[in-house]
Amino acid sequence: MSKSINIITSTVVPVNIENIDTDQIIPARFLKATSREGFGKNLFRDWRYEDDDESKLKKDFPLNDKRYNGKILVGAKNFGCGSSREHAAWSIKDYGFDVVVSSFFADIFKNNALNNFLLPVVVSDDFLQKIFATVDTDNQTEIEVNLPEQTISILSTGEHENFDINNYKKTCLLNGYDDIDYLLSMREEIEQFETASN
Repeated sequence: MSKSINIITSTVVPVNIENIDTDQIIPARFLKATSREGFGKNLFRDWRYEDDDESKLKKDFPLNDKRYNGKILVGAKNFGCGSSREHAAWSIKDYGFDVVVSSFFADIFKNNALNNFLLPVVVSDDFLQKIFATVDTDNQTEIEVNLPEQTISILSTGEHENFDINNYKKTCLLNGYDDIDYLLSMREEIEQFETASN
């Protein structure tokens, strides 16, 4: 699984539902495992299957709709609300998404996403609706998320917006660093500082 994120250009999976909470993203009954792998198969479990039966797909749910695929998940406003479970970010990343777009993320989900190499991109309500409308017209619409430039663009229309991200988290995502990797990357500077201080 790739950790670093730079420029992601992809078609999208639109889930135009507001207030998607972490229990809808990954139901509590699947939280028994402690490793991050294997959660993707249960992403939006109760919305994807009838009666929790994997042979009975709900065909109208976007993850089950063959028209939609890609590395970018687009959700409506207030994505990731509810409990603080980190498994929600694990399941989205494990399913194969690198980016989640919404006009508002719950703070804990946003932090969990960043810590798990999943880029949460906050756009305006207006731009979010433009994404949904464009994808509804053409499911092969590509979105470009440029982390170095902090821009998100609808390639077919040329419309774009800037997004904010913490500089430290941006550095970590660009390099595929977790907190320990980041410290190790600065070992030389730390050693020079210690030598100069003695």
